[in-house]
Amino acid sequence: MPHAYAGASLVSGIWSVRLMRLIIAIEAQGRKDPDKRSSWAYYLAHLYAKFRYPPVLLVVCRDKGTAEWAAEPIRIGLEKHPSLAVFPLVLGPHSVPMITDAARAADDLPMAVFSAITHSHDHDIAAILDALAEALRATDADAAAVFAEFTEAGLGATPACELWKNLMGTGLSHFRGFVAESFRDEGRAEGRVESRGEDILRILSVRGVAVPDAARQRITTCTDLAVLDVWFERAITAPTADAVFDES
Repeated sequence: MPHAYAGASLVSGIWSVRLMRLIIAIEAQGRKDPDKRSSWAYYLAHLYAKFRYPPVLLVVCRDKGTAEWAAEPIRIGLEKHPSLAVFPLVLGPHSVPMITDAARAADDLPMAVFSAITHSHDHDIAAILDALAEALRATDADAAAVFAEFTEAGLGATPACELWKNLMGTGLSHFRGFVAESFRDEGRAEGRVESRGEDILRILSVRGVAVPDAARQRITTCTDLAVLDVWFERAITAPTADAVFDES
C-alpha cells in the first residue's frame, strides 16, 4: 500500500469470491473531496500493478449527496478516448438498511458496519451502534477488532464516533486494536511496539494468510516502531507472510 494512505480511512485486502481472487479497497468518505478522484484512480492502478488481481473500489458515505458524487465515473485521458476509467461502487444511507438488531448484525457484520457508518447522522444511530457492539462482543476477538477499528475510522469526527469509543471502552478484553488502546496509556513506547506487532499478526490471521513460525518470531521480536508501521501497511494487502518483509 502506498505510504500516503497510512492512517487514512482506506483499507484493502485480497479476497476470494466464487473462485476468483480480487482486491477490495474500501474507503469511508465523509464529504466531497475532488482530490480523491485522482487518488482513487492511482490507488487502484497501483494495486493492480503490484498484485495483478482485479481491484474493486467500494466507497462508504455518510450522506446521499456525497454518495452521489462518489458514484460519478472517473475518466482520465482524452474526452472521447479515456486511457483509464474508474467506476466506484458506493454505499450511502439511501441504499443501506438500518440494522438495530444484534442478531441481524451478527449475521452480516460487514453490512452492520456499513449501516453504522452510513447512518451516523441518523437519530437511530445509538441503537445501530449498540447492536453492532453486542454482535462484535460475541465474535472472534481478532475479527472483531478489525471491524471495530474500521467503524471508528468511518465514523470520523462525529458525535457517533465518541459514542462508539465509549461503547468499545466497556469491553476492552474483546478489542485489542486502536479503539481499545485509546483508553490505555499510549505514552509507553514498549506497549505501542507490542501492540503494533499484534495488529500485524491479527490482520494476517483475519485475511487467512498463513504465518510461519519464523515470520511470527520476526514480527514479535522487532522493536523498531517505524519498521513495524511499514509491515503493518503491507500486511493489509500482502498475499503471503513473506511479502510483509519484501523491500522490492
